[in-house]
Amino acid sequence: MDKYAAIVLAAGAGKRMNSSVRKQYMELAGKPVLYYSLKAFEESPVSEIILVVGAGEIEYCRQEIAEKYNFTKIKIIVEGGKERYHSVYEGLKAVKNADYVLIHDGARPFVDKDIIHRSIEAAKLYGACVTGMTVKDTIKIVDSNGFAEATPDRSHLWQIQTPQTFFYPLIYEAYQKMIAAGDSNVTDDAMVLERATGQAVKVIEGSYRNVKITTPEDLLVAEAFLTKK
Repeated sequence: MDKYAAIVLAAGAGKRMNSSVRKQYMELAGKPVLYYSLKAFEESPVSEIILVVGAGEIEYCRQEIAEKYNFTKIKIIVEGGKERYHSVYEGLKAVKNADYVLIHDGARPFVDKDIIHRSIEAAKLYGACVTGMTVKDTIKIVDSNGFAEATPDRSHLWQIQTPQTFFYPLIYEAYQKMIAAGDSNVTDDAMVLERATGQAVKVIEGSYRNVKITTPEDLLVAEAFLTKK
């Protein structure tokens, strides 16, 4: 029977929040933002959660997150690195026993059991999948002088979200190759796989509610979602 692990990233500095408190620890309806995504994975088919945190935050997260909220599936807490891809790599190295791994931003509190289930099923079929939604706005490609030079067909444009889910040996090997090559110009996990192996990545629908808390306005939106729910 296949086993699944989740790597939840909580090492970001959150500079755009203009706050001394990191965004993943900010309060959302009385609980840290990070709590909500961890709860979703705790209640999912995932058997182990690897929580990746900032420097010096392991003990804090152990006491104030894992133990306080009784997240029994958090098997290990590790420190991340300077950039997101460093943090993902630390998480991948810490995976103990999984065939598939879901990589998720801890600042996306509204991942749910349906998204997790569909991500796992797609990864089992295709080896690699990411969640996302079609863009709502018209997108312009702008040149270095600030002039619009192209308008891509909106029907082919997707906003990519997390989780991004992979056959574990495949994504781990891709990250090893990227780290060894020193290729740091990557913005998501699918991009690492595409560059390192040429593997096609399936894109499946996530949710417009699956927002990432990046700015103070995002926190207001998240609070509205919880209030409505």
